[in-house]
Amino acid sequence: MRPLAFMPSLCRSIYALFNLTDPAGHILIIDDESSIRQVLKTTLTAFGFTTDEVANAEDALGLLRRKKFEVVLLDLNMPGMGGFEACTEIRRIAPGLSVLVLSVRDSQDDKVQALEAGADDYITKPFHISELIARLRSAVRRARLLGQNTGGIISIGKIDLDPARRTVKKSNQVVHLTPKEFDLLHYLMANAGLPITHARLLQGVWGAEHGSELEYLRTFIRQLRIKLEDDPGKPTHLITEAYVGYRFRSPQDFVNGDGGSAD
Repeated sequence: MRPLAFMPSLCRSIYALFNLTDPAGHILIIDDESSIRQVLKTTLTAFGFTTDEVANAEDALGLLRRKKFEVVLLDLNMPGMGGFEACTEIRRIAPGLSVLVLSVRDSQDDKVQALEAGADDYITKPFHISELIARLRSAVRRARLLGQNTGGIISIGKIDLDPARRTVKKSNQVVHLTPKEFDLLHYLMANAGLPITHARLLQGVWGAEHGSELEYLRTFIRQLRIKLEDDPGKPTHLITEAYVGYRFRSPQDFVNGDGGSAD
């Protein structure tokens, strides 16, 4: 895999491939290396995105309080506030914002820690431009769905999910979810009673370019169970289908007393 580099002819070709005719989105780049910020700015601009760039998390948090963005590109290795803490703070002040981590750190532990801190996606440097653009566009599309009516309220067991308002309640009490937690829960509840494979969940929630990142699912299912289940170790809503994927119990399951297993 070759490092990210700005090549105008390549960008134009990929731009045509993706048929980028709509406004691409507003991106905040957080990276302490000026050369990386400049390459990302130039490349993303070539694909129709608008960008702001900052060198540290502290400046980013101040900017997020003043301006609206659709996606944040966040490096983990920064002076001052580190990337994990920054992700948590971004999620606190802008809970609906998509956060995509770009990092040279490629261990499973780092990826899981970033997801648990509130990141929606994780790309390891160096990376292909086409992969970055595909994931950014998926994140922007999801961000633009906020506020759109995507169906009626889904009520199963103790959980009520309102797609239009993007709210979730358990026993009539509001439960605060990250955007990706909400998307995953919505996908499962919309297909309640059906076992959904790992690959289908990843592609349906994270995009067609995903399919093998099982640590994403394990992390987010664990977080959802902590927030939604009375006993996360013995879930009654979010059920593991061994060697297959996950299932959200159907309303009839609660009548029949059907159960399942934890991850």
